Amino acid sequence: MSIAAPESPEQTRRRTVHRAWWVAAVSFVAVVGAAAFRATPSVFIEPLHAEFGWSHGTISAAISVNILLYGLFSPFASALQERYGIRRVVAIALGLIALGGGATVFMTASWQLVLCWGFIVGIGTGSMAMAFVATITNRWFIARRGLVSGILTAGGAAGQLVFLPLVGLLVEGPGWRAASLLVAATALAMVPLVLLVVRDRPEDVGLTPFGAGPDYTTPAPSTQGAAKRALGGLWQASGSRAFWLLAGTFAICGASTNGLVGAHFVPAAHDHGMPLTAAASLLAVIGVVDLIGTIFSGWLTDRFDPRMLLAVYYALRGLSLLALPTLFAGDVKPPMLFFIVFYGLDWVATVPPTIALCREHFGEDGAVVFGWVLASHQVGAALIAWGAGFVRDATGNYDPAWFTAGALCALAAVMSLAIRRVPVAATA
Repeated sequence: MSIAAPESPEQTRRRTVHRAWWVAAVSFVAVVGAAAFRATPSVFIEPLHAEFGWSHGTISAAISVNILLYGLFSPFASALQERYGIRRVVAIALGLIALGGGATVFMTASWQLVLCWGFIVGIGTGSMAMAFVATITNRWFIARRGLVSGILTAGGAAGQLVFLPLVGLLVEGPGWRAASLLVAATALAMVPLVLLVVRDRPEDVGLTPFGAGPDYTTPAPSTQGAAKRALGGLWQASGSRAFWLLAGTFAICGASTNGLVGAHFVPAAHDHGMPLTAAASLLAVIGVVDLIGTIFSGWLTDRFDPRMLLAVYYALRGLSLLALPTLFAGDVKPPMLFFIVFYGLDWVATVPPTIALCREHFGEDGAVVFGWVLASHQVGAALIAWGAGFVRDATGNYDPAWFTAGALCALAAVMSLAIRRVPVAATA
């Protein structure tokens, strides 16, 4: 009888799941929890208007502050994660989201809406924005970065949208306060999970990133203050043509997704007689379909030119938005379902190739630079979130906003093709 030879450490590692995947899984859940509260504004517009008499423009202004801070705080949060650790920053961010969400139930004036929804939740969600996705991906993965960034990004988009049917039911039942408390509790429940599983770097548990080769060397941790690191990254990137093209295209991305469809699709559908729950369910379908589209986009990003992917994504999104005003009706018809699936596949498919281009052009500073690119995303979203509400108050419909977004997407497709690739030797 022969005795099997003991396994080598390398064989043991091959049989076990690399911790990077557990960190990615918990990060996915945390991103979903953080994004959940951002699902509520579009469903709350009509109830808040009915209860307090606040105009669509006033409520949209609070949403705009949230969207703006979500982007502007992202690069500073990325730098804070570099300086003080992912676990600590993410746990505090989830606590802020829970605080802001819970405090909304005591609102009596519109400035309190801006404070809770705009500032507190905006800073909390900004700390859990897509720059966090870039940080996790860059630190824990060498191989499969495009796929992982696609999965985590899809989690953020899904978190914003899949909660909508439940939020809509709560709004029409117990009321919008019950919905706020539910989403706050969801964010708070993520904190223990993050503290238990997530670590700041693979080296903290004696590992190297997934896919690292034998010649991998650990990058030296940053000793700069968070503000200095964030602003320094912006200063260096601002001299690059690629940065401005990425920032411009991503501003249009934000305008054509979170700012317009995310914030105003439900009230626009309601204007045409569609019940709030039905419109919210359609947005939830976008979130589910987006899981497929964004993960697939991450897979494509590992294999194809990210510039070409961006050009295709923006062109298709623009065409769908130009057609949307003709599809609204009192009930859900097949053409609207086709739009939801088609548009949903493209919802945030732009993120993996944008992260890849930031990493290609800016190396180890790619996550911080992507934070600033994301800031432009949210500036675009904030502007159109406010502008669409103003257009609705002034004209009685959202049609000019849909047409403007469609035209901007065509411009973004052209800008994507103007981004130059960095030679492989330059990035090695």
